[in-house]
Amino acid sequence: MIGELITIGIMAFALSMDAFSLSIGMGLVGLRYKHIVKIGATVGGFHVLMPLIGIFLGKLLSQYIGVFAFVLGGLVLIFIGLQMIVSTFQNDERAPMLSPAGWGLLLFSISVSLDSFTAGLSLGMLGAKTWVTLVSFGWMSAMFTWAGLILGRKMGNWIGGYSEWLGGTILIGFGLKIILSMTA
Repeated sequence: MIGELITIGIMAFALSMDAFSLSIGMGLVGLRYKHIVKIGATVGGFHVLMPLIGIFLGKLLSQYIGVFAFVLGGLVLIFIGLQMIVSTFQNDERAPMLSPAGWGLLLFSISVSLDSFTAGLSLGMLGAKTWVTLVSFGWMSAMFTWAGLILGRKMGNWIGGYSEWLGGTILIGFGLKIILSMTA
């Protein structure tokens, strides 16, 4: 039991690093703390839902969905990043087409949780304790998302008007990294 807890804890930490890194980029746009709490809770919720679905689907789909999930997640991150960069060139004060609210928040949460889905597939095949996995993944990802958003918010104050462009570039970079790592 202790070995399983340590293994799942390490996996939760590793899977939360995506959310942390990408949250720094998202936080650069200067989010309010109320919005930061909502984003972290949503990402944490998806880090519970996605592995739960993965655990239940198990071995049958793991052979087919693994690469597709990563490519889809990478494409979503590139799209969000491009939207952030395009919004920096617009003179009007409209919100970007895909902001970290509504559909943008949903897409962001899904994209950083897709790796938890595939991890859930593997853990489901190995017979891991479902509740331990879900609590660990959800809590760890929410904490790291909050930390990344707050760090990005602080950095955004130093960077000024270029923060949204930088955040978009970071998201595009991670999206490309995900896609290229799957094709190599």
